[in-house]
Amino acid sequence: MPFSIVRNDITRVRADAIVNTANPQPAIGQGTDSAIYAAAGEEKLFAERRKIGAIEPGQAAATPAFDLDAKYIIHTVGPAWINGEHGERETLQSCYRASMALAASLECASIAFPLIATGIYGFPKDEALNIALAEIGRFLLTHEMHVTLVVFDRRALELSEDLIGGIEQYIDEHAAEAICAEEYGLGNNDERGRRGLLRERERERSARLMNTRAGAAQAAAPMPPLSGRDLDAVLGEPGKSFRQRLFELIDASGMDEVTVYKKANIDRKVFSRIRSKQDYKPTKRTAVAFAIALRLDLPTTRDLLSRAEIALSPSSRFDLIVSYFITNGNYNIYELNTALFSYGLPTLDE
Repeated sequence: MPFSIVRNDITRVRADAIVNTANPQPAIGQGTDSAIYAAAGEEKLFAERRKIGAIEPGQAAATPAFDLDAKYIIHTVGPAWINGEHGERETLQSCYRASMALAASLECASIAFPLIATGIYGFPKDEALNIALAEIGRFLLTHEMHVTLVVFDRRALELSEDLIGGIEQYIDEHAAEAICAEEYGLGNNDERGRRGLLRERERERSARLMNTRAGAAQAAAPMPPLSGRDLDAVLGEPGKSFRQRLFELIDASGMDEVTVYKKANIDRKVFSRIRSKQDYKPTKRTAVAFAIALRLDLPTTRDLLSRAEIALSPSSRFDLIVSYFITNGNYNIYELNTALFSYGLPTLDE
């Protein structure tokens, strides 16, 4: 997939370019900077860094990667957070843009980022994350490159309080509805149905004995064989496949196919396989990714998934988070993947 989030030490990530959060002047700093120098070979890397000289905040420069499993180290200088009124956000945006542009000019097929400026520079993590996702998403709409955001653990990613609060409330409400539906066959707010539940169950008990006797008699009689025509009538005409419905929705969206698969964070080769394979059956995550890219509402999403024999379950946290995003009109697949990752769930890119 073009974009992914992984939990790892960035010095152990395999990519054409590894991004280092560097000091403005040639010096070995703390955190990611220190770890990258140690892993790459401190003396060799520092000698190359000295040749570059000063790097302005928001800019980027490249050196060989030496002992890292990469071709290049891209050094970028993030902003020190003061109060948000000194161009910090614009500088951080420039860090991502400059780094990815430099990687593209070096013909890199992949690049790995830490969450820039969130260490000793003190940039608020939720804002830094939003900027990273926005800039990466913007870049990938026009470039073919695999971009990885590398974090030590899930706590390093801080979603906004509004988003976390909304997800938690949605999960709580719909989990309660799922339990109610499972136990009573009712929705959470169906008060009239609940009042009639006892009457209905009494009728069921009265009918059960009669049905049991009638069922026994029917079971004793042989069932006539179904003809081919009868079987067609029972099963109905087969509906459109996932693939057929997907391309109908793409045509109706007004977007071209390239934009759709990029917004779905789907690799071009995967999309080519979908295009050429008549009986293509997607994974659940691929099907959901297309629903997000096409900005489908929840009923249309469920219809699309059902054509691949996939359903959204109210008892699945993964499905509830996906449903929350769709219900609230949030079709940012990178933000959705980050939320899934934060909850320890599979992301759509895996």
